[in-house]
Amino acid sequence: MTREKIRLQKYISECGYLSRRKAEEMIAAGQVFVNGRKANIGDKVDPYDAEVKVNGVKLKRPDKHIYIMLNKPRGYITTMSDEMGRKCVASLVKDVGLPVFPIGRLDRNSEGLLLFTNDGEFANAIMHPKYGITKTYRVTVFPIQSEEQIEKLSKGIYIDGRITAPAEVTVLQKYEGRDVLEIKISEGRNREVRRMCEAASLEVKRLKRTAIGTVKLGMLAPGSFRELTPEEVKSFKIQGN
Repeated sequence: MTREKIRLQKYISECGYLSRRKAEEMIAAGQVFVNGRKANIGDKVDPYDAEVKVNGVKLKRPDKHIYIMLNKPRGYITTMSDEMGRKCVASLVKDVGLPVFPIGRLDRNSEGLLLFTNDGEFANAIMHPKYGITKTYRVTVFPIQSEEQIEKLSKGIYIDGRITAPAEVTVLQKYEGRDVLEIKISEGRNREVRRMCEAASLEVKRLKRTAIGTVKLGMLAPGSFRELTPEEVKSFKIQGN
């Protein structure tokens, strides 16, 4: 009986090494080999028989899935290694006990909730736009000049030739010299919240992700991590289905 083959990027994500999206990038860059042959986009593999290597690392499906939340401090980049020697989030989760990768990213100057896992399908469900999982940010900006700026954020802004999905924007507090907003989005484009604010002529002083879906950062200290509870993991799976 012939076993069913699956797409290479799906197999890589199931091994917990990379998300599907990142796996596709690695395949296109020529960094993935199957049975000693350089892989191509569209390749399929026998998940029980193929030898798959990414950057020389032989993959295997994990015996256990793990789900972590980190309170990322400012000054760290969201990658597991960096050739330029910059501070990486990898150093903050080195004691997890199993290899994990970040789900999505926060840019170097942003902080807050960042999820990690070795469950590629779980990561894909959270990142894929079709599931519409909400990300919540606390954004400190220089003072708002007009209601039109908030309206512009709420209705959507053109970025890279297409409009962003409508955002839920709430003014939380107003201080001398700064305002604090809560912005909820259901997309995950690169630096989306910062770019939205820039397009609305709002200068960001501080950006912190406080929740993904119903899972909140809470009082987790900067630089610390904890495992998600079974209920938190289940909440993402319900949202993704």
